[in-house]
Amino acid sequence: MPDRPSHDQPAFHEPFPLSGARSRFGRVTAPAGHAAIDDLPTAFEMAEGSQDTGGYIGLTVSGPRLLAYFIVLGAGLALMALRLIQVQLIDGAFYQDQAERNRTRVVWTPSQRGIIYDRNGKTLVGNVPDFSATLRPADLPAEPERSRAIGRLAEILGRSAAEIGSDAAAVSDHSGGIAVVGEHLSHDQAVLVAIEAARTSAVSLVQGARRDYLASEEVNSLSHIIGFEGRPTDADLSSETIHYLPSDLIGKTGLEKYYEPLLRGSYGRQTVEIDALGRRKKIISEEVSVPGQNLVLSIDLDLQRQAEKIFKEELKAAGKTRGSLVILQPATGEVLAMISEPAFDDNLFARGISPADYRVLTENRDNPMFNRAIAASLPAGSTFKLVVSSAALQEGVIGPNTTVLSTGGIRVDKWFFPDWKAGGHGLTNVTKAIAESVNTFFYAVGGGLDQLAGLGVDRIIRYASKFGFGRQLGIDLAGEGAGFLPSKEWKEKVKGESWYIGDTYHLAIGQGDILVTPLQIAAMTAAIANGGKLIRPRVVNATTTSDGGRTVREPEVIDPQVVDPANVDLVRRGMRQAVTSGSARSLGGLPVAVAAKTGTAQWSSTRPTHAWFTSFAPYNDPKLVVTVVIEEGGEGSVTAAPVANRLYAWYFGNRPAQP
Repeated sequence: MPDRPSHDQPAFHEPFPLSGARSRFGRVTAPAGHAAIDDLPTAFEMAEGSQDTGGYIGLTVSGPRLLAYFIVLGAGLALMALRLIQVQLIDGAFYQDQAERNRTRVVWTPSQRGIIYDRNGKTLVGNVPDFSATLRPADLPAEPERSRAIGRLAEILGRSAAEIGSDAAAVSDHSGGIAVVGEHLSHDQAVLVAIEAARTSAVSLVQGARRDYLASEEVNSLSHIIGFEGRPTDADLSSETIHYLPSDLIGKTGLEKYYEPLLRGSYGRQTVEIDALGRRKKIISEEVSVPGQNLVLSIDLDLQRQAEKIFKEELKAAGKTRGSLVILQPATGEVLAMISEPAFDDNLFARGISPADYRVLTENRDNPMFNRAIAASLPAGSTFKLVVSSAALQEGVIGPNTTVLSTGGIRVDKWFFPDWKAGGHGLTNVTKAIAESVNTFFYAVGGGLDQLAGLGVDRIIRYASKFGFGRQLGIDLAGEGAGFLPSKEWKEKVKGESWYIGDTYHLAIGQGDILVTPLQIAAMTAAIANGGKLIRPRVVNATTTSDGGRTVREPEVIDPQVVDPANVDLVRRGMRQAVTSGSARSLGGLPVAVAAKTGTAQWSSTRPTHAWFTSFAPYNDPKLVVTVVIEEGGEGSVTAAPVANRLYAWYFGNRPAQP
């Protein structure tokens, strides 16, 4: 029986009785058999069948400890509040973008790359369909399905799973998390990759186009002009001006590189919604791609083909392997043909060059991929005498009737500066000096002799610069060289030597430290042919759009009058006299009157000289400038002149009529 309450103490049963404690309702009684907890200041004790223990209940916590608890709790709440402010207010846009990216993805639609034509509308470069396989490692499933997916892809592409895994691991931030794992796929490979892409969202089949260099296989010299494409580098992918994809093919050399933005056009883009597995659900927005512009070149394919044929034959006859040829229109600066030997076929790169073929190109000592016509830096030899003649006439150092006696050379102290002709050329004026390439005349005009005050190095360099030497001319091709013009300051700084009169004598005949490119010699010759106007050489005449629009490029004048027309005319007469009675007499039998200058440039004490020849025709109405250099070819009149001779004969005599 339970205890009954007394008359002075009401009965009350706590639902959670405590041993020996007191309640505001009276004494607390716990039923027998209940475990009770005495919460004392010093310990917690457990008891069975509790009785009255003295009546204490409570938990004692010191004031400092309680304060510390509240401080920790407050700090935690403050940190949480600050983090919420940062996430919601400060970085809200960023996290919203991240969340949006988890839901959407931008898919780029490549545009059609522009076509390239010659000046007569003949197609030089077209496009053919091309397929690539890409992998987005972040979308790969977990193991073991991940390994199985990579294994299937490796089997399709004929690669090892380790190679594809390595490509996936090397994905950079700039690539958008995508690795190109297969290029130039066959039709069967493309079908199998498409099937795998339907199975695994991490795999994609990318349909694009590769270049077909239609004329380059036959006319290899076009490869230096047109160039070729390749995959973008990390630097390309991080470009702020053009958005590149890892699967893109972009211009690497020549016109393909120089006109990359125009040829590429504008890519289209789709914003698509994706699910948690990376599969596309629907298109949210879309922008249409814009095809690239087409290029209409100044190059004449028939002339290019004939020039390459003749140049190769003359190189072989001379037993040489390196050289270049530039043919310009002197009135406009249009490049009609440009040859650099040896050459290569850019289709090797378009179709996917093998390691063996690439080694053949890169290990060739003659460097077939180097465009010698615009980038080779060579001593100018006697072709530079045209600049010195023009400068001396313009500065009044000489006149039409000024003469110098050539007796075989000039002696200065123990040094002797020879003429090429033993015994000399006799009394010589400027036209004879150009026609017969008389060194003594140019020693005197350049550095001074007896009563004749020479130009001096500073004025020679100033006029050389006016004619386009020592700097890039700005042709619309990637990789143009600048050549080099020496100076007193340069020699003292670099060589630690003073500038001597002998240095000026050497400079006046195009020797010493001066370096020029074949393109610069051609542009200088064009300025003399057209009456003194230096025009920027160019390879593209016009651009066209897919809707029929056409933009014509007009001639760009660098210097409207380098020297006065009367002085230019005297130099022209000297060049004409070189053909009628001087060093270029071999061109006297052509159907048109040609003006020319030969050159022989020393560059080594143990190797043969470079052979130069530069010219224009017809003399009274110039249509062509032809500049030839055969490296280590000996004398220009012997090895370089025959190339120009045959070209003029074909162009003005035997060329079939143009439609």
